[in-house]
Amino acid sequence: MNGTRPLSVIISLAAVLVIFLLVVWIGPSFNESLQLDETALIRFVFVGVGLLAVFVVYWFTRDSTAWDVGTREVVYMAIGAALYAVFSYLFNGTVFVVPSVSQVALRPAIAIPMFFGYAFGPVVGFFSGAVGNMFGDALTGFGLYPQWSVGNGLVGMISGMIALYVDKKRAMDVVLYISAALAAIATVIWILNPTLANMMFYDVDAGIFGDAAISTFAGLSAVVGFVIVVAIRLIFRENIDLAAAVTWAMLGNFIGIGFAAISDIWVNGYSASVAIVGEFLPAAGPNAIFAAILVPILIGAYKALQRQIGR
Repeated sequence: MNGTRPLSVIISLAAVLVIFLLVVWIGPSFNESLQLDETALIRFVFVGVGLLAVFVVYWFTRDSTAWDVGTREVVYMAIGAALYAVFSYLFNGTVFVVPSVSQVALRPAIAIPMFFGYAFGPVVGFFSGAVGNMFGDALTGFGLYPQWSVGNGLVGMISGMIALYVDKKRAMDVVLYISAALAAIATVIWILNPTLANMMFYDVDAGIFGDAAISTFAGLSAVVGFVIVVAIRLIFRENIDLAAAVTWAMLGNFIGIGFAAISDIWVNGYSASVAIVGEFLPAAGPNAIFAAILVPILIGAYKALQRQIGR
């Protein structure tokens, strides 16, 4: 085992926490909307839970070189976080209007931490998703949600866990089973609560801010995303790396966004059904769709660049 690896992972996680605290401290000086309210403490409790979860996963798989963090990885962390922040800002609906599909907001930028996790490892994926989302929220100016930024970090980290397994096909099959169960559970909860509001849906012109009942497409979005990922898995069955990358990205999305949504049971006082139906489904569903469509494109471009450099 690399003797410096535990320290480098701890420093990376500590850097995320320090950056979060700096953004929370400095942000209100530029925009009052970035001031955290009385929920700040509980939000950072979940930040701590998320960081601890990453370290626990690392500790049980610490023999893998996927956790190595050197100069190269630090550079990719910065690039990934910057790209995610900028694209999150650009596609937030105020700069470039990205259409929604039946109360499902489209957030193509989520493919960035998914790709960086796959290409450069779980630590890079986590940092890119967490720090990039935190800065993206700050740039957007609607407010800061640190525990949701950690959730985005988990999306990138779990996407990078593909590197921990030698038998990628067998691991991918297990990931598909877990993802199918999570999508099914969330969808059943929606079927039992079809009139709950979509808390992720905002229509400024119509004056709708999370008070419209969730639509059928939004309720089924996780299943739709899962089906598309399975289709991509079958289409690219000869390309195990690409198929596994998309599959792990879907699981990372379900777990990361699920972590963030469930945290709002304590942060915002939501019921479990509101957290799942009103937040998890409208966010995780379209993310899974983008995992299936955009991650293969990014991987293809990256492989082409590698071949060019190799020549």
